[in-house]
Amino acid sequence: MKLEINQLKKTYGTNQALKKIDLLIPEAQAIALIGSSGSGKSTLLRILAGLEYPSEGRILFDDHPLVFDEKALLAHRLNLGILFQSWNLFPHLTALENIVLPLCQVRGYPKEAAETYGFELLTRFSMQQHAHKKPRQLSGGQSQRVAIIRAIATKPQLLLFDEPTSALDPLMTAEVLDLIVDQKNEGHHLIIATHHLSFAKKICDWTVFMSEGKVVESNATQALFENPQSAEVKFYLDKILKY
Repeated sequence: MKLEINQLKKTYGTNQALKKIDLLIPEAQAIALIGSSGSGKSTLLRILAGLEYPSEGRILFDDHPLVFDEKALLAHRLNLGILFQSWNLFPHLTALENIVLPLCQVRGYPKEAAETYGFELLTRFSMQQHAHKKPRQLSGGQSQRVAIIRAIATKPQLLLFDEPTSALDPLMTAEVLDLIVDQKNEGHHLIIATHHLSFAKKICDWTVFMSEGKVVESNATQALFENPQSAEVKFYLDKILKY
């Protein structure tokens, strides 16, 4: 996947969330967005997902521009699986129903076929015993697993993760990260906003460091972690990886 961003800007009133970002990632299967909270990672991810409109600038995936009109964005979103911090499961639906709904509404599956496929996915990820539980009956890790299964069920080309383990304990975090690694191994393209630097270093081919709405440094992951060119990036990595 090639990603090119030119002069991307996003403002909310007087707040500049993104400050004319320029970025070129020539080829990567998995991209990490790192940096402190409030650096603009989530805003950038939402624009890449077509969930927010930029104030200025353009984005190209594999040299194809992302067009910000509703018809084009609908087609774009059909090729995405998106997972945010809060899971966003429908509270009145069971785990299985949360997976079945987009299959029927977005992909046009007959309900019975969607239920069969959904249960197969839950079984594959050892969640079949929770198929008929509602989100309030699931742990945080289980809810996040269901959200990931829902995201991959439609067979998207690209998966976007925004701090997918921020609300989980260490064991649940490890389980969810294992599931994300599985998605890369199966050939999915990933863009992950994360504070888990060791995970980003292990799984991502390319890393982008953001600060105050700007891209400070962007490089192949090994190069950025082992030889950062910016004093700000070096300070951040030294502090976070110290322990």
